[in-house]
Amino acid sequence: MAGESTLFKFLSPGRRFQSTDIQAAAGWGVAAATTALWVVQPFDWIKKTFFEKPEEA
Repeated sequence: MAGESTLFKFLSPGRRFQSTDIQAAAGWGVAAATTALWVVQPFDWIKKTFFEKPEEA
């Protein structure tokens, strides 16, 4: 990837982001989002907001 080499050219090769670093960050992001949903549990709000149709008067 030519764009990647110019973007991170100022970093030494040992300090550049590796694919395993990106995979680990994505995994921790998924784990954090799942934990946040588990703690907050906004399922009633999600159901009312997105799935229930408003009553017509």
